[in-house]
Amino acid sequence: MHTQTETTSQPVAPTADGQGDQLAITTLRLLAADAIEAAGSGHPGLPLGMAPAAWVLWSRFLRFDPTEPEWVDRDRFVLSAGHGSALLYGLLHLCGFDLPLSEIRRFRQWGSLTPGHPEHGLTPGVEVTTGPLGQGLATAVGLALAERLLAADLNDDPAAPVVDHRTFVLASDGDLMEGISHEAASLAGHLGLGRLIVLYDDNDITIDGATSIACSDNVDGRFRAYGWDVRTVADGNDLRSVDDALRRAIARDDRPSLIRVHTTIGFGAPDVAGTPAAHGAPLGAGQLRRTKLGLGADPDHQFHVPDPVVARRQRIAASGRRTRLDWESRYAAWRSRNPGKASSWRRVRARELPPNLLAVLPSFPPGGSLATRSAFGEVLRATSAVMPELVGGSADLAASTKTSTPSTTDVTRKDQHGRRINFGIREHAMAAVCNGLSLHGGFRPYGATFAVFSDYARPAIRLGALMAQPVIHVFTHDSIAVGEDGPTHQPIEQLTALRIIPGLAVLRPADANETTAAWAVALSRTDGPTALFLSRQDLPVLDPPPPNAIAEDGAWVVRDGGTTPDVTLVAAGAEVSLALEAADLVARGPEPLAARVVSMPWREQFLRLAPERRHLLLGDAPRVVVEAGVRDGWEDVRGPGGAIVALDRFGASAPGEEVMSRLGFSPPAIADLCRRVATTSKTGGPHA
Repeated sequence: MHTQTETTSQPVAPTADGQGDQLAITTLRLLAADAIEAAGSGHPGLPLGMAPAAWVLWSRFLRFDPTEPEWVDRDRFVLSAGHGSALLYGLLHLCGFDLPLSEIRRFRQWGSLTPGHPEHGLTPGVEVTTGPLGQGLATAVGLALAERLLAADLNDDPAAPVVDHRTFVLASDGDLMEGISHEAASLAGHLGLGRLIVLYDDNDITIDGATSIACSDNVDGRFRAYGWDVRTVADGNDLRSVDDALRRAIARDDRPSLIRVHTTIGFGAPDVAGTPAAHGAPLGAGQLRRTKLGLGADPDHQFHVPDPVVARRQRIAASGRRTRLDWESRYAAWRSRNPGKASSWRRVRARELPPNLLAVLPSFPPGGSLATRSAFGEVLRATSAVMPELVGGSADLAASTKTSTPSTTDVTRKDQHGRRINFGIREHAMAAVCNGLSLHGGFRPYGATFAVFSDYARPAIRLGALMAQPVIHVFTHDSIAVGEDGPTHQPIEQLTALRIIPGLAVLRPADANETTAAWAVALSRTDGPTALFLSRQDLPVLDPPPPNAIAEDGAWVVRDGGTTPDVTLVAAGAEVSLALEAADLVARGPEPLAARVVSMPWREQFLRLAPERRHLLLGDAPRVVVEAGVRDGWEDVRGPGGAIVALDRFGASAPGEEVMSRLGFSPPAIADLCRRVATTSKTGGPHA
């Protein structure tokens, strides 16, 4: 039998008031149904079924102050089942957040604060952008982990903790079917994240029918095997049972909790309750009217909040304010005892970089040879010494991705003072957990794996970009130069697949010094994630790029080729050194040509430049673009009369240098193409 541990958090909102709870629950159900009906689209099934459990959580247990929705020690609530957003908007309104009924009336409309799925940064009180199932649950693992890391570092008095909150999740059958939920739940159980509590809406229905047509998992057994505490509420309308399950889960600090709540999807809707038809379509005017009658409401009222529920909202808001003010008193006392930690925590929450960061970043002497992944390892070690908010790790590839910094200790179930996370072979969960760590406020998370496995992480990377979170994704083994492992491990299209995500900066540095510059760019960004693509093979170390050249232009001239070069070579990453060798070859040929070489580690930043600035960097000469990936996106850089050396096939298993050469990435082959392009440009014929 597992031991129960005492905790300091207690329910702070007003306790149950019987008939008032039922009125509030009915109001929640009908606000959602009215909003969906007015929009002509939406998902009424979850709000109608899960409103009682959600109301018990929000009105009795969740710690928040609606007038200060960003209060740092608030509890976090994540609606992983984002299709049930109408329920969340009703909760926010009834609990005093700045979300007026006028916005609920505009559900799913252009410019409203009530989009079809919750969006972080748009609606007060929405912690995470959710919708793709499983993402909210996995991100919540990051939120819960962040709380443990902060508590370990900051709490100096168990009787008056300054970090003392929980993360609650509302998840659906679909969330638990998605593969990411398995990865994330396994990691949460392994780390013993006892302040993570999931309310599972078990209504046995998905869009295509009963869950049994596709899934026969033993969910309870699965989560117990992960190391979770599992409880069951037999009837989601039984408020006392929901209350008891939440109290017991909150008392359980040594492991995460899953509360399985049996509900009826579309509860109260006479024609569709308990069927797939309740999931994703408005009830229709006639059925909505009968639903209101069945729930004891006036069928002629729309978007109606009865006076007793308004009064309850005021009491909830007042209680939340008292809770925050109590915390502020504890915080003031803590700050006086810990002025240094308080100053550092303020800096971290403001996402201000340490003032000495640039001074500690390494510079590498030109002339040597070093893989950019190895250079990254040195940069990471230097950064970790001055940035306590830097936290991350790899998907079981620490030695290969160079993320095993000697001065950084592991985060474990028993010790959360470390800053290195062993994510295990869980790329998708790794990226989502990093989103949660970032969303918590101030942490600068990174996750590392091979570039070809970015496909496993891409959905979470996309959501990180949508939420504008400055997570750093480190991808090593970045091209066909991986060699002997063969085409399964050689990325071809991954660069392009990530470059097209809005808000994601994809940087592919050419050498060790560009790696330092690229890392500085990643750390300076506060409005979106960054992906670094790094080489396994050693590369010549070049002169450092000019200050801010990569951040401002995304590219820089490595070799100018004189005042009127005959050809401009543009390359990214490891292919810059090939371009430099090709430039040497064309300069020594029977008909010498002058070649400018431009390194373009951040292509999308370059393409955002004004045409005049782009022309200043590239010049008038015809261009040859070189990158060991697909050609998509390089056409605007190539320009008229130029050529692209790229891939239109997968790689092969052989030594990396041979694979590169056989597929056209050798200095002689690139030099020959440069001569043809330059000659064609002078004669006016078609380019090669």
